[in-house]
Amino acid sequence: MRNDQKAHAQQAAEEALRRHAQSRGKIQIMPKCDLRGPDDFSVWYTPGVAAACRAIQDEPARVFELTNKANSVAIVTDGSRVLGLGNIGPEAGLPVMEGKALLFKYLGDVDAFPICLATQNPDELVRTVELLEPSFGGINLEDIAQPKCFRVLERLRAKLNIPVWHDDQQGSATVLIAGLANALTIVGKSLSEIRIAMIGMGAANVSVYRLLKASGANPAAIVACDRTGTLHRGRNDVAAGQQAFPEKWAVCVESNADRVTGGIAEAMRGADVCIAFSTPGPDVIRPEWVANMAPDAILFACANPVPEILPPAAIAAGARIVATGRSDFPNQVNNSLVFPAIFRGALDVRARNISDEMALAAAAELARCAQDAGLRRDCILPHMDDVNAVARVAAATGLKALEQGIARNQIDAGEYVHQVSTRVRRVRENTAMLQRADAQ
Repeated sequence: MRNDQKAHAQQAAEEALRRHAQSRGKIQIMPKCDLRGPDDFSVWYTPGVAAACRAIQDEPARVFELTNKANSVAIVTDGSRVLGLGNIGPEAGLPVMEGKALLFKYLGDVDAFPICLATQNPDELVRTVELLEPSFGGINLEDIAQPKCFRVLERLRAKLNIPVWHDDQQGSATVLIAGLANALTIVGKSLSEIRIAMIGMGAANVSVYRLLKASGANPAAIVACDRTGTLHRGRNDVAAGQQAFPEKWAVCVESNADRVTGGIAEAMRGADVCIAFSTPGPDVIRPEWVANMAPDAILFACANPVPEILPPAAIAAGARIVATGRSDFPNQVNNSLVFPAIFRGALDVRARNISDEMALAAAAELARCAQDAGLRRDCILPHMDDVNAVARVAAATGLKALEQGIARNQIDAGEYVHQVSTRVRRVRENTAMLQRADAQ
């Protein structure tokens, strides 16, 4: 990383610390009911609240109608793999969870609450989240190390009657599929015919691999690579650990028909697309490896906070389209483009879970939003603050849940898009109003 980039990163870090200390965090609770004076407490609290309690006791489903459960999400972490920082623990992970809650509210009008747990035992994680279910309409798992994160998600989805989502897995994969669809349109290639290199086989790329297959990619034409090297049937180390991490062994068995061996360079050679969710760069992927990719190559360098290769270097090496997870480069591929909208839709139809089909419907609609605005090699996805995209993705998610029979509330697509757009704009207007009031 050049000296000017290091200086910019240092300045950004210092500014972040200053502003976090100034505001003492990023979220707060505000009343949502009409509160004109002390007399109203007799309605919202005792004695009036007893009527709501009895109604829910008699008919438990009314909890969605009479409380904020229908708009509440718990953001749960054990702090075992926070961003690119590693196992820093629950307290150190709290700023990230607060940031996630901020995005939930500002981008999707979802009330999300950081829950940082003082355990890294998967059984305790699962049991704790089970005990939280009465208070929340959904669960967002965050920054949990793999392969534990796969088992925790799997068990909770089987146990709970509300949607459980692991954003590092499902969110990363959903937005990647949307971006890839549009990038392939620009270069005129078909998903079923391309060769794909996958760098890093953690939570994100394991889920990307699953959704790629569901979208029509040929597993035999995928060459994946972890820290040890390419994945193939001869990886005895992965075979030995398949009981704990069966998803990774499945990649060894299904992919890499040519049994390519070696590392990142070999995986990328001749690839049409490289999808990297691995170690922060900028030198994890080298320009000469990009130069050895197929013509009109597409590169997703998604490590945070620094991509595996910086976009200018990748473009100079011959990549046609480059995307990263960062907002200061073109083509941001970030979970924030999908998770607020997907939860908005799932909550509003009272979905029992968030299926891969719902994620793919969200990805397809997100891709269409960018298409409607006009695709360019430096603009393959909408921006995260695109209110119309949030509303359309929420609607696509909810409608797919209804189609699958895993939802309990009907929505009218046209009317719903308008409703979501209106409520998200209201959140932003209210935020601006509060900021103006604080400044006075």
